[in-house]
Amino acid sequence: MGLFTSVAVFLTIWWTVLFAVLPFGSKSYREAGIEPAPGVDPGSPVNPHLKQKFLMTTAIAAGLFVAFWTVIALGLIQLPPLR
Repeated sequence: MGLFTSVAVFLTIWWTVLFAVLPFGSKSYREAGIEPAPGVDPGSPVNPHLKQKFLMTTAIAAGLFVAFWTVIALGLIQLPPLR
């Protein structure tokens, strides 16, 4: 698996994991009992903790990528040849 393919696979895994991780630990204004400012959606998170979620996403995606790369490197799954 080449560098470009590896980066593409990692980024795909990263984005998929990000959307799975985003709702964890989020509390909306309505759930927190806080009145949102005018123009703010009451369902939006009070404090989304994005830095922590990005770090957690990167760690999970790296683990999944290593597992995927190991499966490919051991030949358990064959990728089609490039023409």
